[in-house]
Amino acid sequence: MIPLTEAPPAPFPLPPSFPRSLLAGSREGLAEVSAALADAVGTVRASRRPTGPVPAGTPRDVLAAAAGTLGPARLPAEGLGAEAALRLLATVLVEQGIDLAHPRAAAHLQPPPLAVAVAADTLASAANASLDTYDSGPSALAVERWLIGALTGLAGLGERADGVLTPGGSLSNLLGLLLARDAAALRLGVDAREDGVAALPGPVVFCSELAHFSVQRACAALGLGERAVHLVPTDERRRMRPAALAAALGGLGPGRTPLAVVATAGTTDFGSVDPLPELAEIAAGHGTWMHVDAAYGFGALFSERLADRLAGLELADSVTLDLHKIGWQPAATSALLVSETTAFTALDREVAYLNPADDSDAGYDGLLGRSLQTTRRPDAVKAAATLLAYGRTGMGRMVDVCHGLARHAERRILAEPELELVSPAELTTVVFRYRGSGSPGAADRLNGDLRRRLLETGRALIGRTEVRTAGPDSPARVCLKFTLLNPTATVDDIDGLVDIVLDAGRTCERLVEESAA
Repeated sequence: MIPLTEAPPAPFPLPPSFPRSLLAGSREGLAEVSAALADAVGTVRASRRPTGPVPAGTPRDVLAAAAGTLGPARLPAEGLGAEAALRLLATVLVEQGIDLAHPRAAAHLQPPPLAVAVAADTLASAANASLDTYDSGPSALAVERWLIGALTGLAGLGERADGVLTPGGSLSNLLGLLLARDAAALRLGVDAREDGVAALPGPVVFCSELAHFSVQRACAALGLGERAVHLVPTDERRRMRPAALAAALGGLGPGRTPLAVVATAGTTDFGSVDPLPELAEIAAGHGTWMHVDAAYGFGALFSERLADRLAGLELADSVTLDLHKIGWQPAATSALLVSETTAFTALDREVAYLNPADDSDAGYDGLLGRSLQTTRRPDAVKAAATLLAYGRTGMGRMVDVCHGLARHAERRILAEPELELVSPAELTTVVFRYRGSGSPGAADRLNGDLRRRLLETGRALIGRTEVRTAGPDSPARVCLKFTLLNPTATVDDIDGLVDIVLDAGRTCERLVEESAA
């Protein structure tokens, strides 16, 4: 105890108490939330929503308009009041934001969220539970455990499987590789958690040349360095070559330590899925952890038509999945699944003010030992509400609609002489290119101009990437991409989107010709 050397302070005069409606979790507060949301929705309906999925104008113009509505960037001495503040922000979000529910929003793995998920997320925010300790939200713990059980069952990972929600696929990949690193170190008698990775000889992580860049980022963050990543070539279907992986693993010298094979189930651009059974067999033969980045592709398991594309997922040691991709959740709703619950042992942590041993022994425990986070919001609530609302059948129908739209886009692109199909629809993406009449370099510039023109006019939101269209040693070419994740869109919407792309391409070509004249 710190001894008191001074007299106790004089009583502090308290200002008047606030009404209970100030707090969202009270009954009065929930009524206030409901009324405020209704008012904000009215503002949204009355706002000048762009006619396309993005606001027209240059980035400078759009951002300046939003800043002008918000006013000077300083904390006001007196607030506007809840209603006025929400109306102001609702106006900015609508008039200078993107409309993912628009059928011509087709750029990224960023779907329009389902209404039930948004409603459930509001309830979760009002409760403000945290997943680190039992006394921070027992119901939220129960919901996450239910969701993890449903997802590990869908993945076929077995009775000893476990998992945890994370704030994004990049963090799930980081966590998966951390577990892989520590497991490999333990086999060599190295405690990476206590002693670091200096005693780990020549760590290597294998992934395909099309794997997500978060693999390199994770290796950098884990102290392995980006040079630890060995890129394995892909085949004509943009899948990792098993023979190349086997050769790379077999060719490691005695001073190298294979930490993990990272397979991809749904590459960002192409939706391609690595041959999981073959890769799992190779990894197991070398005693190496297999992590599957299924951030994009996991949602295919909802569909009976597409689920077999992820055959072999059940053989993984860990799996990343993003339900804010094929799952229609508000971002971010990611998870890392593991085939063996003891994999999380490396994250165990006892903290006196959170999870003392006697409390844990009595059952008063949370999920602190499954995550790199301490405070962690209950993102499982929105996902659980969605799965309970629609079941596998309903979710599968949404997946099938989006896959069908991508197949239709593929056929339409093939039918247009001015367009070149670069990659067919494996899941819900289609990569293509506006041919143009000039050199390949001129066509690169033309495709970039085309996409920016669509953005500036606000007519459509489509993606862009680079692909070696003429083989692995050819120059990378600028390509366009449809990422189709709107289950309410129709084939007529897709036809209209292709027509707009063609019109923009012709306009850009004409402008180039006029400027050269």
